Amino acid sequence: MKKRLKLDIIHAWYPKAITTIDSVNKIIDFVEEKLDLEPKQVMLADSICSDDVNSIQYPARTQEFLGPFKMGGLDGFPFTGLTGMGAFASHVPDDGAVFIYYGPHIGITKDGTIGEIHRFGQSKNSGCCGAAKGALGKLMSNQITAGNITELDYQMNTIEQILLSEKDRILSASTPLFEATEVIYEAIDKRINELVGKTKYNCKYVILVGAILINSDSDMGSFTEVRRFDVIDLSTKARHNNLAYLAT
Repeated sequence: MKKRLKLDIIHAWYPKAITTIDSVNKIIDFVEEKLDLEPKQVMLADSICSDDVNSIQYPARTQEFLGPFKMGGLDGFPFTGLTGMGAFASHVPDDGAVFIYYGPHIGITKDGTIGEIHRFGQSKNSGCCGAAKGALGKLMSNQITAGNITELDYQMNTIEQILLSEKDRILSASTPLFEATEVIYEAIDKRINELVGKTKYNCKYVILVGAILINSDSDMGSFTEVRRFDVIDLSTKARHNNLAYLAT
């Protein structure tokens, strides 16, 4: 299937999405042209879901960066916290940059069904993100108790609490799973920015790319709708929004 036809399917839900490969290519171009850095001067950390499909659909060009350091657990929430952020911050080249790519993921099949993908070798579709769908199911059936976070299922319980905090918003939406994914993105974006604000970096820049990562069937690949593309100049503490660059 041609790329424009794939994008037509994805754009029904996420009109600003581009292929994940194109997003990585554009970010590498930005690093080289605007920041005057080589990818090997950039330490990549990602906070995306630990779902195997994200490894399968991870663009090969990301290997030009250092890393990646893995911050994310279920649906991309940065469960490694301050310790994780501080760990990879200490690994970055002095004259380089930290690049943090983060956000939840969601599936869209080639027939446009949201919340599912057809995985390689399987006869039926399966859920994506399974954790978000599971938490949403519990939310809809009133099975989430406020403050209930256990050691045995800490990450899932955290996702449940995030959705519970916006219960009315999610359940009143025309597509609750879509809205739940928006809520999870906002929670991840808030936490990443909190962690960045409390971390010391011995380099030139911090690059923040927040997005909805959209998986599709095994023969479709993945797509990305970027919501934040900020660069923090650590010498001046100035933060610049570069979303327009990805639209060119």
